[in-house]
Amino acid sequence: MGMAKVHDFKSGIYLTNEDFHEIKEIFHTPLTGSYNWDYTAADDKINRLYQLAKKRQWDVEIDLDWSQKWDKDKARLEDYGLAHQSYLGYEPYLSLSDEEKLNVQHKLAAWSLSQFLHGEQGALLVASQLCSCAPTYNAKLYAATQTYDEARHVEAFNKYIQTRHKEMYPITPDLKMLLNKILTDERWDLKFIGMQLIIEGLALGAFKAFPQTHPDKLLHQLIEKIIQDESRHVTFGIHYLEQHIKRLSEDEVEQRAEFAYRACLIMRHRFHPNEVFDDFGWDLEETIKYNDGIKARRDFQTFIFQRVIPSLKRVGLLTETVRPKFERLGVIQWEDFDDEDVNWKEAQSA
Repeated sequence: MGMAKVHDFKSGIYLTNEDFHEIKEIFHTPLTGSYNWDYTAADDKINRLYQLAKKRQWDVEIDLDWSQKWDKDKARLEDYGLAHQSYLGYEPYLSLSDEEKLNVQHKLAAWSLSQFLHGEQGALLVASQLCSCAPTYNAKLYAATQTYDEARHVEAFNKYIQTRHKEMYPITPDLKMLLNKILTDERWDLKFIGMQLIIEGLALGAFKAFPQTHPDKLLHQLIEKIIQDESRHVTFGIHYLEQHIKRLSEDEVEQRAEFAYRACLIMRHRFHPNEVFDDFGWDLEETIKYNDGIKARRDFQTFIFQRVIPSLKRVGLLTETVRPKFERLGVIQWEDFDDEDVNWKEAQSA
């Protein structure tokens, strides 16, 4: 007997029963797309980013050496650097054997990598929306290259986790909540703000810091390549939003500034690997309290905003209304930080 079709008249989606084993969640969006019949590619920075993106494509299977040896079971605690040292003041961790401590480090790394993977899938979905809703021809073309970039990042992190760590954790509720907000909002510029400036900007900070806590050279090389892509994505958001924000009313600017602040607030506190703590039977409240007191962790939670805050200031979203809120968040010191990673000389010749 053939597979029965499942028909959801309300959503207009047709799936087989088998499909439901693969699809875990479905979201609905009021996305409004737009055609643009003006195919004039102005020689602006968005067009140069598009040319650079084409030039800098890479292949997960070809451009990374997956034959490099790394056996997590033969790793040493000191290989995990700060990730290990940070827990040396926590009694439940100290009471473990070295083998058990290594297991904690493996699971913490798997948890972080899983969040990177889930975030990249969210970025893939948002980038595909930008192809439809970005107003200009140049932006649509660039968004298409970003969609391919994000697909490659999903492929890379997924393969790495499945072949090296062989353990995956679910997405954190806060990250999922922010992705849902970006994906289901009908305003295209909020998608740019939420993804290009906030999530991509935070990812850049996290990616730059993560190799210090993990010994696998293949992962370092993978992340280095992804950083090159993410830098273009943030730059795309900045240059596209700069002029757009200037054309908005004061109320519209404040709405978007408040959205940016709330997104940062969510992401500031999303880095608690509660599932790992549960795996070892640690008291959740006690462990989170210890975690929040780790200086290296507090420094990391501040460091990852080094690209976000100057981007918000540059596009005009670090308004006098939200500035005090970012001061209380402890990240305002990055507002004048200059860390644009795109090589514009190379982009000019692309």
